[in-house]
Amino acid sequence: MSARVLIVDDLYPNVRLLETKLSLEYFDVVVAMNGPDALAICERGACDVVLLDVMMPGMDGFEVCRRLKSNPVTAHLPVVIVTALDQPADRLRGLDAGADDFLTKPIDDTALMTRVRSLVRLKAVSDELRSRVLATRDIGGPDPLALATADSGDGARILLVEDRPGAIDRIATALGERHQVTVETDPHRALVMAPEGGFELALVSLDLEGFDGLRLCSQLRSLERTRSLSLIMIGEMHEKARVTRGLEFGVNDYLLRPIDRNELIARVRTQVRRRRFCETLRGVLQASMEMAITDDLTGLHNRRYLDRQIGTAFGEATHHQKGLACLLLDIDRFKSINDTYGHEAGDEVLRAFAERIRQQVRPIDILARYGGEEIVIVVPGADLPEARAIAERIRERIEVTPFGIMGGAQDISVTVSVGVSVRRPTDTSPADVIKRADAALYRAKSFGRNRVEATAA
Repeated sequence: MSARVLIVDDLYPNVRLLETKLSLEYFDVVVAMNGPDALAICERGACDVVLLDVMMPGMDGFEVCRRLKSNPVTAHLPVVIVTALDQPADRLRGLDAGADDFLTKPIDDTALMTRVRSLVRLKAVSDELRSRVLATRDIGGPDPLALATADSGDGARILLVEDRPGAIDRIATALGERHQVTVETDPHRALVMAPEGGFELALVSLDLEGFDGLRLCSQLRSLERTRSLSLIMIGEMHEKARVTRGLEFGVNDYLLRPIDRNELIARVRTQVRRRRFCETLRGVLQASMEMAITDDLTGLHNRRYLDRQIGTAFGEATHHQKGLACLLLDIDRFKSINDTYGHEAGDEVLRAFAERIRQQVRPIDILARYGGEEIVIVVPGADLPEARAIAERIRERIEVTPFGIMGGAQDISVTVSVGVSVRRPTDTSPADVIKRADAALYRAKSFGRNRVEATAA
């Protein structure tokens, strides 16, 4: 797996040693000899993983890590602190600064390479999201990267799969101050529970009685509904080979017994924040996609969505020789509503009109604002009598209940004319169906409005 690794160390021999090891594993290496240079490289997007020494003049590694993790532009970068400092307080300080891992020199080469590869894979998940989100920043609203970076990592729903009573008590107590912890001692029940519980993270003991916890991690990672669940393994010091195996197939992090309470809290916080970072970006993307196909005023789909979907519906109906109906609805004398009561009142009518129609269609129907006060409904599987019946039902619902305007201070009567058509065997495109519906709507308007007209099949 090719990736760009930034080595940050002020001692050239240390840099050369790491550079040689990483190059032999086919990583591209970038070097910074001090903190400010490292920050500049990261802000340019010139690396994928940061290997960071602590003891540097001017700005130490802890400060570099804090700045990287607090900057929306660089917060997604995985950081591994690599240092000769070996005290628990140093380890905790690095993890509190936001580091993804803390490795003590002399470094085990296998552990280092496995960790780097694991972090590169995890970063790849967020990179695609970031690039797509960056393309949507010009639509306005809060900066999505800043929003994603700001999360504290608290308040997560956590699944603890552990069968040692003492360990359960210590872990649940430590995490219970900031998170909601659910304990499951049976791995089989845990596998059923995980997709249903809305969990953000699972802590899994590798040495469950009569069961391989690593297999549970593998199963959770392979299931569609738990694929994005953050996973932390809990193992013994002598189980480093199994920990390495877990990192290779996608487990996010690990803890070795005896578990330090503060390290547990820090690692959980890091993984929760990383997962929420990706989930926030996914939410931003989903919202931007909805904006691209949604009409701002009515909340219905727009013409772009209609053009995309009606072709598929027409093709399926043609292929399977099934019915396809098109209803074109137009509010009668809508201009007079705007002229008499104002455009704000007209907008109120349009929104309420769209909502009433929305209540009359099925999930499989295509509903979109066609333009102005016109709305289109495409009804798969419907023949002409069925389409006429749907149109009549909608016409009656619009006519019988007045529309509130001016915030409900006044009611006005509104009617609608509807043109109906269905797919014919000779039709070559959806445009043929829409054209006949438009002609039928014109007749409904000509014959007095507040009526349904249909083009014979």
